[in-house]
Amino acid sequence: MSYDRQKILETDRKHVWHPFTQQKMYEKIDPVIIVRGEGLFLYDDAGNQYYDTISSWWVNLLGHTNKRVSAAMKKQLDTLEHVNFSGFTHPYATGLIDELREMIPEVFTRYFFSDNGSTAVEVAIKMAFQYWVNKGIKGKNSFIMLNNSYHGDTLGATSVGAVDLYHATYKPLMFDTIRVTAPYEVNPTEDYTFDAMAEYDSASFEPMRKAMEENKNSVAAVIVEPILQGAGGMKIYHPEYLNDLRKCADEHNILIICDEVATGFGRTGELFAFMHAKGFKPDIFAISKAITAGFMPLALTVTTEDVYNSFYGDIMKTFFHGHSYTANPLACAAAIETMHIIKENNYPHAKHEVMEHFHSRLRELQQFDFVGDIRYKGFVGAIDIVKSRKDKTPFDSNRNVGFEIYQESLKHGLVLRPLGNVIYWWLPMIVERADIDIIINKSIEVIERVISR
Repeated sequence: MSYDRQKILETDRKHVWHPFTQQKMYEKIDPVIIVRGEGLFLYDDAGNQYYDTISSWWVNLLGHTNKRVSAAMKKQLDTLEHVNFSGFTHPYATGLIDELREMIPEVFTRYFFSDNGSTAVEVAIKMAFQYWVNKGIKGKNSFIMLNNSYHGDTLGATSVGAVDLYHATYKPLMFDTIRVTAPYEVNPTEDYTFDAMAEYDSASFEPMRKAMEENKNSVAAVIVEPILQGAGGMKIYHPEYLNDLRKCADEHNILIICDEVATGFGRTGELFAFMHAKGFKPDIFAISKAITAGFMPLALTVTTEDVYNSFYGDIMKTFFHGHSYTANPLACAAAIETMHIIKENNYPHAKHEVMEHFHSRLRELQQFDFVGDIRYKGFVGAIDIVKSRKDKTPFDSNRNVGFEIYQESLKHGLVLRPLGNVIYWWLPMIVERADIDIIINKSIEVIERVISR
């Protein structure tokens, strides 16, 4: 298929408003026109190939255009494309739940469909608030979140976010929340973070403990990204923190929400990130992104019979929430096949050896003075780019080093989209050792070129 490059760029420049993009930065830079994807790669209109090292905003789990998922959706197209889910059900929604029930602890019995990560979190927030209302317990209408947390872009999800770059502008529209010092901010060391599995420092939980004790009568829930904070800079903390959180929440009658939108379905080395904390279970958790391997928008908010039962009975206890594309059959078909592939291949456990190779390659980056920190969990890795780690010197704030690295990476067949001056890799399950070597070697070359300017 041929493409009119100039027409695409003209329409884009005149009419398209891209997400998380300062359009002025592209006045003299043409966006890359991606026309095809296959496996680990994206291809532009000129035939150039790029390693998609961020899994297309973290959604791509099995490589681009996975044939099995594609075939499942094509088959579904001729059967049922959409139906109102408020008064009907369909075998594709219940089939997906049956698949998930084999993967998720038995305590989670109820699944509420929506269509993206933000809405799944929004559902969780409203669910947690109304839980207490329905039980006749007044005043529990606030939420606790960790510093650097990110839970989505809708107003409820924004209210429980704590990345000022993304959230500060909307503060007048947001409900009040309680921001707590993140565990890695308590007694920080000069060592590299790596997988954050050094001996657990119980002092890291004290800010959360204090916030929960002081606000126990007004807090409906604590919301966390378990183990790995994504958009806040790929920050990693010790799993034992979650077990302390569970004990404290039970003591003070507070619910726990886990945002597994980014970390779900094996990316961190466990099927869900909260499973790194053995025995820990939240009350509610949100899943999306990789659930359809990147083919379709779909999300679920998963909870317990206890939470569900608080909504059962009187009409005013109804959960008045829903979306037009709730439990879309096409998305469900894609998700069902994705679950089949995960189970048949024993993901993520079958990839632990490849993950360890990824980690070992990242640990090698200690040799570079421009690497301020190294963090990894499963197939997620990140480094902080600094002018000098030895002298603790950051880059001048007027220089957007991360964006320079991103632009340079495209010239070398990589997509290294940064978070500020954090360069990260978010790899799909199909990646192999040889791919990792190429990706890391190319990444080093790109970063060195930019740093030396």
